Amino acid sequence: MQLTPEQKQFILAHEREDIRETALRFVRDDMPLLLAQIAGRQMAEKKIPSWYAEEDIIYPPHLSLEQSSSELTARYKTSLVSGKNDTFADLTGGMGVDFSFLSPHFREAAYVEQNKNLCRIAKHNFGVLGLKNASVHCAGAEGFLKQSPPLDFIYLDPSRRDNAGRKQFRIEDCSPDLSEIKPLLLEKSNRVMVKYSPMLDISLAVKSLDCVSAVHVVSVENECKELLFLLSKTAVDEPLFVAVNLKRASREKRFSFTVTQEHKAMITFADKPDHYLYEPNASILKAGAFKSVAQVYNLQKLHINSHLYTSDELVADFPGRVFEVETSFAPNKKNIKTFLQDTKKANIAVRNFPMTVAEIRHKTGLVDGGDTYLFATTLADERKVWIVCTKLQAFY
Repeated sequence: MQLTPEQKQFILAHEREDIRETALRFVRDDMPLLLAQIAGRQMAEKKIPSWYAEEDIIYPPHLSLEQSSSELTARYKTSLVSGKNDTFADLTGGMGVDFSFLSPHFREAAYVEQNKNLCRIAKHNFGVLGLKNASVHCAGAEGFLKQSPPLDFIYLDPSRRDNAGRKQFRIEDCSPDLSEIKPLLLEKSNRVMVKYSPMLDISLAVKSLDCVSAVHVVSVENECKELLFLLSKTAVDEPLFVAVNLKRASREKRFSFTVTQEHKAMITFADKPDHYLYEPNASILKAGAFKSVAQVYNLQKLHINSHLYTSDELVADFPGRVFEVETSFAPNKKNIKTFLQDTKKANIAVRNFPMTVAEIRHKTGLVDGGDTYLFATTLADERKVWIVCTKLQAFY
């Protein structure tokens, strides 16, 4: 599988254009292939820049690219590879992004995928990327494992069997089903990494698998992207939870805790917002470190269900957004009228509050944007409050 020089030239010449306009302007037999490559390069430029830099890379159908890991999350996975690194298998190869970043850390690396077309594309791309230790196997995960010798490291990314729109799902809803192949996985390797969507119910998954040593909740620019479960035959008292927010322009900050630490964390509740307001990043909230983050950073919580925190002195390295509080008030008619005299524009957020952002905008006439941030929330004594502040730090 390879593009001709003329096809490559066409793709590069039109990759900055609207793909729909390009489709209308040209009539060619190979147009579906060319449009797929243009769309792939457009997405890869930001998502997988090192692949985008290689003009000979071939991109699979849009769905495979959309569901693939980003370069940031793929590189993060390599930071979790430790110990003996001789043999490795990616049992759900897909587009091959994770494989391409993990495989250089091993002497032998097996890409396993049932889709023949993806296997052909992967074999070509691994050659372009110079992955000389890579072997491509067109097979199912379980079938490959049964004939495989022991491996130092196994990675897999199960896909959901359905998309019924449910907010959460279980490992049993995915293929391959880890609850079925877990014994075989741990028979073949003592180090297994499994990637799931953030929509997975973490606590149910930990309980079902019963061999989880760590769970990494991974966000990119404060959007939760992946859950990484590390499995091991070696027993642990309880898994370590690691919440990380990856940023393109700076180094990530990790926050670690256990469920026991979260349950035992001692926190206090504020009577009112103090000088600074804190909102944890998406990974900390998904991981459930609601009390642990308050204890570690010596913050007071506003309400058990609000997940906003406050302090008198600034905590500069907090893993989330930090705001300086200008004022706070009960959202009655008189106070809102006074507030609106000088404020016409604000970024509104609702946390544990009976109105939606849209309802507040309709009630106040506030336009979205500007430097003012308005948090509508509830205090520990159930009083409703609006907190007006300015941002000091973006998500970290």
